Amino acid sequence: MRTDSSSPASSPAASAAAAILPLVGGPANVVSVAHCMTRLRLGLADPSRADEEALRAVPGVLGVVVDDASYQVVLGPGAVTTVTVAFEKLLGPRPADPSTADELIARGEELRAAQRRRNATPLKTALRRLAAVFVPLIPALIGCGILAGVNGLLLNAGWLPGLTPALTAIASGFMALIAVFVGHHTAKEFGGTPILGGAVAAIVVHPGVAKVTAFGVTLAPGQGGVLGALAAALLATRVEKWCRGRVPQTLDVLLTPTVTVLVAGLGTLYGLMYAAGAVSSAIGTAANWLLATTGPFAGLVLGGLFLPLVMLGLHQALIPLHTTLIAQQGYTVLLPVLAMAGAGQVGAAMAVYIRLRHDTSIRTTIRSALPAGLLGIGEPLVYGVSLPLGRPFLTACAGGAAGGAFVGFFALLGDKVGATAIGPSGWALFPLLAGNRGLGITAAIYAGGLLTGYAVGFAATYVFGIPDRAPAPTAAPSPTDNG
Repeated sequence: MRTDSSSPASSPAASAAAAILPLVGGPANVVSVAHCMTRLRLGLADPSRADEEALRAVPGVLGVVVDDASYQVVLGPGAVTTVTVAFEKLLGPRPADPSTADELIARGEELRAAQRRRNATPLKTALRRLAAVFVPLIPALIGCGILAGVNGLLLNAGWLPGLTPALTAIASGFMALIAVFVGHHTAKEFGGTPILGGAVAAIVVHPGVAKVTAFGVTLAPGQGGVLGALAAALLATRVEKWCRGRVPQTLDVLLTPTVTVLVAGLGTLYGLMYAAGAVSSAIGTAANWLLATTGPFAGLVLGGLFLPLVMLGLHQALIPLHTTLIAQQGYTVLLPVLAMAGAGQVGAAMAVYIRLRHDTSIRTTIRSALPAGLLGIGEPLVYGVSLPLGRPFLTACAGGAAGGAFVGFFALLGDKVGATAIGPSGWALFPLLAGNRGLGITAAIYAGGLLTGYAVGFAATYVFGIPDRAPAPTAAPSPTDNG
């Protein structure tokens, strides 16, 4: 989309960018600009100069989230891309004086570091770093998962037999080497050399490990999965850092990589793969047991608590669990249950739309955010509707609990509903569905869960979720975003 930087009001995106810029302190206060799926993410030299209340009132702004690493303006999918482009054009060239630019960047880093120290509990720090390892893998998981689903349909129908082998290779290639990517990102996140992390993690999936025996047990390629790769790369990073401080600089280029790969590789083969394999097996057994034994109750708890987990950033802890289940069983049985939280959110938004007939601002927000919500992108509805109003957030959780209980009930009967990739939810999850009773039954159960979530979220919100007087939007909690 083309925007004319000399005419800020020439398009909705340019108008929004022009309105946002002075409210975050002007060009001199903006250190960095980026965006994710729904948010404009700004690095501000002095976050206190931003006017949060005025930002929330800008047309098109669905919410503001103050994270310890960035100042985030929620704009929704699609809009965030065009607004970011317009915003960057309005910033213009950065300060010509290098000292001024350096001082501004240093000041911004100092303020952000201070904020990180205030908010960096061990749990938040661990989850943030865990997300940094696994979130970059999600696009490949989605693409390969959809192709695997299409290939499965072709195989079952007997169509295009000449194409299915190629699709099998394309869809399976990434999953066969996912350990390497996990190792690369782990070393990068924890301060090691990424390629060394990937090299050590590659041992986990190498066919040659089938010839290694220790403690009377022979290893299997892929044993330990992504958890083994994560542990291997962490060990490699520790060994590399130890070497860097002790090896003379003249020998560093030769000895440090060699010692890192050797020591971490032996530790992976004779310890980490066994331990990670046991943990991975336990995760798969526990997930299956949970739904097969306590199905409706487990679904009710997981579906009802997922939105609060997202608000606290604790949902990031589930990413390696999903990835482990996909690598181990071909699909994760947890994601379809958790996706019901989005269904409750959609139902709640529909009830708000009907009940608050005279609130044109909220109704406009719902109209623009609802399509994304149906496709599993819930942030616009969360930050633009349910959280500012308060009660609809709770009734949305009730809808998610009901949808989760529905899916869990069928799991109790032996009908597994899983997803071959993580990332999408809502109706966007249908191409990724897999189960043990055929795609038709799996899709029907998942659709029934969505409809249950919509209905209960709508009814609970319509009856209990609308305050007598809708309050003005309030500051939202600061979750860790994976978008």
